[in-house]
Amino acid sequence: MCTGNICRSPAIERLLAARLPDVEVDSAGTRAVVGGAISPPMARLIESAGGSADGFAGRQLTPRLLTGLDLVVVATRAHRTAVVQFAPRLVRRTFTLLELARLLSVAELPEGTPAERLHALPAAAARSRGHVPHGDDDIIDPIGRSGAAYRQSFGQLLPAVETLAGALTGGRS
Repeated sequence: MCTGNICRSPAIERLLAARLPDVEVDSAGTRAVVGGAISPPMARLIESAGGSADGFAGRQLTPRLLTGLDLVVVATRAHRTAVVQFAPRLVRRTFTLLELARLLSVAELPEGTPAERLHALPAAAARSRGHVPHGDDDIIDPIGRSGAAYRQSFGQLLPAVETLAGALTGGRS
């Protein structure tokens, strides 16, 4: 989840979906460009990393979209706050992507399918808090900025997506 749902969160969604074909992955925005396509500079980066930008349409975050989720991954701490305001019950299931990647460096997930590991991930990640140093948890928003800003944003999110996908597949991609 991000702000406009045409840049960071679609990149995270499409990259995870490409790496985790048996796991349902969606995205939305706190101030979405509803129906909008992925911004062209980000679409090119997604496709260069094995994802597809085809057929994407931005969606607005709503409480209904948050029903029944195992995990909510967001681009910034402000987005985490927005999710928790919509659905306080998700406080322990919502992480910034960068925080989650750091926590996965020490979190232990059970053996199982990616879906089973995903179900166990929030509790395992929460138990890892305090064992990993804090860092900058916000992925920069490149919208309306230069190609360098898009590459910087993508450079922040791609390794974290790879870490998350690797944790859910048990290292099998």
